[in-house]
Amino acid sequence: MFRNQYDTDVTTWSPAGRLFQVEYAMEAVKQGSAAIGLRSRTHVVLACVNKANNELSSHQKKIFKVDDHIGVAIAGLTADGRVLSRYMRSECVNHAFTYESPLPVGRLVVQLADKAQVCTQRSWKRPYGVGLLVAGLDESGAHLYYNCPSGNYFEYQAFAIGSRSQAAKTYLERRFENFMDSSRDDLVKDALIAIRETLQGETLKSNICTVAVVGVGEPFHILDQKTVQQLIDAFEIVGEEEPPAAEAEDTADQETAAGEGAPAEEGAAPMDI
Repeated sequence: MFRNQYDTDVTTWSPAGRLFQVEYAMEAVKQGSAAIGLRSRTHVVLACVNKANNELSSHQKKIFKVDDHIGVAIAGLTADGRVLSRYMRSECVNHAFTYESPLPVGRLVVQLADKAQVCTQRSWKRPYGVGLLVAGLDESGAHLYYNCPSGNYFEYQAFAIGSRSQAAKTYLERRFENFMDSSRDDLVKDALIAIRETLQGETLKSNICTVAVVGVGEPFHILDQKTVQQLIDAFEIVGEEEPPAAEAEDTADQETAAGEGAPAEEGAAPMDI
């Protein structure tokens, strides 16, 4: 039933110095549908895959607005992500009421990480089974952070989480040096192509992805389906293949990602969307 005798409690250390319950929470993030974030000097773009349980149901919301200058994309247990996004929204409102200024992105990320860390030290709690990509803009510029269920947080130029995210990471790693000087539209294009990489051959359409943008002079907002479809058509990335020189490398990357992502899909619980 259990993996070993040290994984029945989040506060129990294994002889190897591991907390298995925390690692299981991090595995839940890998089973969620993919979420991607990338930033330039002035803008941050979030994108995610909308995956429904079956053809008769709607998909769960994966991108949440926290404030005019902050938004999050999640992968893992959407219920946990919804609760954490509500907490972040409350912190932003409280800070604005007290100091009459927007909450700095870095400070909010630290508060969120502290909240997640508490759940790794209390036997009557469980770690949050969700990873969050936090996009924001403050006085110091555009930021993209990843918050892990373990309570760790990292700032990235571009990152992808969720199932089959390795294919998107491979694409982002090849392109990230150009992101800082990219325009808003170029960032959106790269985000959509990275999303396409996670689909494993499925056609990219506006109804299976969500895109959100925040930037200088542009409050955080989610693009509507019509706009996203127009961008997909304009960038001609629906059936587009990479240039021949990179074709073989992309095929190898996708095969590797498929090998890593397939087992997670098969073992995913119904709520891990």
